[in-house]
Amino acid sequence: MPVYAIGDLQGCLDPLRRLLDKLRFDPAADGLWFTGDLVNRGPASLATLRFVRNLGPQAVTVLGNHDLHLLAAAWAENRPLKKRDTLADILEAPDREELLEWLRRQPLLHYDPALDFAMVHAGLPPQWDLADARAAAAELETVLRGDRFVDFLRQMYGNQPDRWDPALAGIERLRFSINALTRLRYLRRDGSLDFDNQGPLSKAGEELVPWFDFPGRRSAGARIVFGHWSTLGYHAQGGVFGIDTGCVWGGRLTALQLDGEEPHHVECGPGLRPG
Repeated sequence: MPVYAIGDLQGCLDPLRRLLDKLRFDPAADGLWFTGDLVNRGPASLATLRFVRNLGPQAVTVLGNHDLHLLAAAWAENRPLKKRDTLADILEAPDREELLEWLRRQPLLHYDPALDFAMVHAGLPPQWDLADARAAAAELETVLRGDRFVDFLRQMYGNQPDRWDPALAGIERLRFSINALTRLRYLRRDGSLDFDNQGPLSKAGEELVPWFDFPGRRSAGARIVFGHWSTLGYHAQGGVFGIDTGCVWGGRLTALQLDGEEPHHVECGPGLRPG
């Protein structure tokens, strides 16, 4: 059966429906992977979340930074909604708890050995191989699915530590891992995470390196599909595929057929970006 990885939805349900029609998606036979950020900024966050959840076991999603923001806004009183968020409908929905409980149990990284493909929302630090990344994701998933997940959500935010050290422990270890998996785009030359720059490669200075180009990256050779980086556009290089093509900003929504490494797109059109 074909398996398609689809880039960041961010509440854009109509383009997703059109893309699935274009793919002639068969929910009884085909598989879908979503790179995270199911919600926020777009016009239909609640409907999108319900739609993906109702796809059942044929669909796999990893958590993105906007999904985590929703969880923090719901449960961590120190993370209120922002002016441009489109999450209020979810927080006020009659099935709010059911949707949020489902969301917090989604993985941070998905790997399919049969396809030999991994999916993550943002990226991997150069010090991790794929086994390290899977172990770090599993640590986070245990916390998010556990009884003390609210404590983690309250302490999750912050840019430090910005460099991996196997000796990291507690919230510092978890914060580094979640930042890498859900926020990473660029690295500094010393291998530390940079969170100040999110523009296209053409505007990156010499001091910055995209995570997938870092010299000696230990995950090199693994096939990885990721989202999060709309200004990068569709990017296929050495088995690494970036598929966030900025649907919510009026760009395209992209699906990558993983068993053929073939991209498919639909235009999202103007008007999706909130004013």
